Amino acid sequence: MDYYLSLISFGPEGWARNILSGLVITVSLAVATLPLGLALGFLVALGKQSSEPSLRLASNIYTTIFRGLPELLTLFLVYFGATLGVQKLTTALGLNIQIEINSFAAGMLALGFVFSSYSSEVFLSAFRAIPAGQYEAGYAIGLSKWQTMRKIIFPQLIRIALPGLANLWLVLLKDTSLVSVISLSDIIRQTQIAARVSKEPFLFYSLACLLYLSLAIISSYFINRIGDWASNNKNGGKA
Repeated sequence: MDYYLSLISFGPEGWARNILSGLVITVSLAVATLPLGLALGFLVALGKQSSEPSLRLASNIYTTIFRGLPELLTLFLVYFGATLGVQKLTTALGLNIQIEINSFAAGMLALGFVFSSYSSEVFLSAFRAIPAGQYEAGYAIGLSKWQTMRKIIFPQLIRIALPGLANLWLVLLKDTSLVSVISLSDIIRQTQIAARVSKEPFLFYSLACLLYLSLAIISSYFINRIGDWASNNKNGGKA
């Protein structure tokens, strides 16, 4: 038992410091991806219900691509494809510069594209759940389209979309494990290294399981708190 405790300690033979840094990378990546995915998903949802056919077509193509491709393949396309694209661009401009896309940025972009393709469907369903009379009521009292969206539609949209977005957040936390294949030192990569060096794979992969489950439990707590806040706002602030 002492041997196993020493392996997961902060001592000279322990891997706790490395795994903790991997935990920070995992959480940082998920948190950085979330606003990108939400913003893109919201814009795609607006495009899907636009009166402009070209916007609807582009939005549908976007979601079809990123919902249809495996997440790992999307990650490879962004990481290697973006690097190749930047190199060709610099060469075309006559610049002899070697540029490599940062693995954290590539992971954030790839996961953001995937997250946004699914969140757009959640937002679209939420838009369709709001009666058209809500828009008409806003216009009737003199609000512009932007004011109606911000003051009337958006608060209802968040409350309706919250359960679906909460599920997507938990999926995003798990999908961050994919970035280990592009050498980003997240939880999975750090535990893989520890398991390979120490020859104790069950110990370190079990520890990775506990870390992901802990993140899911903490996330569920805050999601429930946000849900309670949204319900209180719906009821005019009454508990």
